[in-house]
Amino acid sequence: KRHRATEFLDFLKRIDAEMPKGPDVHLVMDNYATHKTPRIKAWLARRPHWHVHFTPTSASWINQVQRWFAELTRKQLQRGVHRS
Repeated sequence: KRHRATEFLDFLKRIDAEMPKGPDVHLVMDNYATHKTPRIKAWLARRPHWHVHFTPTSASWINQVQRWFAELTRKQLQRGVHRS
């Protein structure tokens, strides 16, 4: 799947629709340009209960987390049969 602002906004809308009203939503994201388009910023600005936290551009720890999830997916999730 492509990582464009349109798909990202659809993803945010899906989360928003499925979240119960009341709790705040905290997004921890990298600095990918898709996450910062004017359309995304405007959508988030209309939702004060959404809080965005961008990782520093030199956040090597997030790279390690991404590697761990990639390895988990490769070794376990792709090989299994999942019913839910």
